[in-house]
Amino acid sequence: MTHTQKRILINDIVMALSTLSAIIGIGFLLWILGVLVTNGLEALSTTIFTAEGAPPGNSEGGLKHALIGQLILVSYAALFGVPLGILAGTYLSEYGLKSKMAETIRDISDIMMSAPSIVIGAFVYAIVVAPMGHFSGWAGSIALAIIMIPIILRTTDDMLQLVPSTLREAAFALGAPKYKVIIQVVYRGAKAGILTGVLLGVARVAGETAPLLFTSFNDNFLNTNMNEPMASLTVTIYNYATSPYEDWQQLGWAAAFILSMFILTLNIIGRLFLLKRKGR
Repeated sequence: MTHTQKRILINDIVMALSTLSAIIGIGFLLWILGVLVTNGLEALSTTIFTAEGAPPGNSEGGLKHALIGQLILVSYAALFGVPLGILAGTYLSEYGLKSKMAETIRDISDIMMSAPSIVIGAFVYAIVVAPMGHFSGWAGSIALAIIMIPIILRTTDDMLQLVPSTLREAAFALGAPKYKVIIQVVYRGAKAGILTGVLLGVARVAGETAPLLFTSFNDNFLNTNMNEPMASLTVTIYNYATSPYEDWQQLGWAAAFILSMFILTLNIIGRLFLLKRKGR
């Protein structure tokens, strides 16, 4: 066998193994989605969106309390996390640049993005829940915001750095102060990328369960008071899916389907915005 034939053989083997691995991975993904869609659609009904939690055996139970609670928790997390993430990313890109402090913040952000969410939950439990003496919606939103900030920070930093420096120089040459250059020139050039980061950050925290177990806990009834334990879709899925009652398990499948479709939609929208920017 010649050297060229040997290289072709190795290439074919590696290509075959890579293709097989991709098929196996996609196969498992389609299997999971198939089971989720089949069981989720079967369990869906209008009662799920209009009724609150009910005892086992009651067919009138729904997920209204969990849906509203999840929306409130994620909304407050975004209210805290989005501005902080964008402003921090702006500092790194426009002021910190390649300074030692900026690089340290970037490294910490990368570590935070890969940190287990249960660790964030335990941290917020120690600094918020324990001093307050009880679980609360505020603690849950703070935990989700902490998870969200590094994602938005790094995305904003990367997107702002992609804006050509010539645009900044042109604005400075016209006499615009730095803050106006950032708001009216840099942000405009990177708005699609920043929005993508925000959507991906929201999608990430919308599916978190572990930090909420330590912070907002759960409630089987509708509660909009952020100073008290609050229901969430993710914790409700955990409770219902692990219960021995068939009707609760069906509600768990419906909740998992709703949450998965929501996260999938946000990810698709985020990717479309990113592709739109690349197309420019």
